[in-house]
Amino acid sequence: MFTGIVEEVGEVVSVEPAGGTGQALLLTVRGPLVSSDVAHGESIAVNGVCLTVVDSGEGTFTADVMKESMDRSTLGSLAPGSPVNLERAARVGGRLGGHIVQGHVDGTACLLSREPGDNWDVLRFGLPADLSPYVVEKGSITVDGTSLTVSAVSEPGAEEEFFEVSLIPETLRATTLGALATGATSNIEVDVIAKYVERITAVSSADPRV
Repeated sequence: MFTGIVEEVGEVVSVEPAGGTGQALLLTVRGPLVSSDVAHGESIAVNGVCLTVVDSGEGTFTADVMKESMDRSTLGSLAPGSPVNLERAARVGGRLGGHIVQGHVDGTACLLSREPGDNWDVLRFGLPADLSPYVVEKGSITVDGTSLTVSAVSEPGAEEEFFEVSLIPETLRATTLGALATGATSNIEVDVIAKYVERITAVSSADPRV
C-alpha cells in the first residue's frame, strides 16, 4: 500500500527479458533513497506500479515485471536512462500524505495539453471510457504514482473525455510530471473506494439476498 507521495525520481539502469518467454522483464532501477533500507520481497512503486524487490545493490534494486503489468502500464516501454517516480510501501502508523494507493494501475492516459502558470501547471489527460465512471471533480487520482486532486473532468458522454490536475511547483520539481511532454502516456490508478462501491451495487442488484 502506498500514499502517492513520490520519494525520489530514480533512473532505469537496465531492462532485461525474464524467463525466456518475452512476457516478463527484470527491471533494475537506481534510487539511492528507496533502496537504502530495502529488503528482498518488499514493495516499491515504480511510476505507480507496485513491484516486488528480488535483488538490491549499491543504490539500486531489481524487480520482476509480469505480463499483466506490462499490458496495463507503461513499464514495458521503459529503457535505460528513463526517469521514474519511486515510493516505498507506506508504514502502518505513518501519515497518509496523499490517498490510499494500491499500486495496481488501471490503465494509461495520454497527456493532451499543459498550461503553465505562475504558481502551477494545469495538465489535461485523455480519460479512457472504462475509467470515466470512477473520476470525479475534487476526487483523488494517481498519475505515474503521484497522488493528485482532480481539478476538472469532462461531462459524462462528452465527445472527448478528459480530466485535469493542477500541479504545484513542488510536484513539478519532485516528480517526472514536471517534464512530461504533450502526447506522452502515463499510468493511471483511480480511487479504489469507487470500484468497491460499484461492485457492491452490482452484486446487490443481482442478488436480493445481499
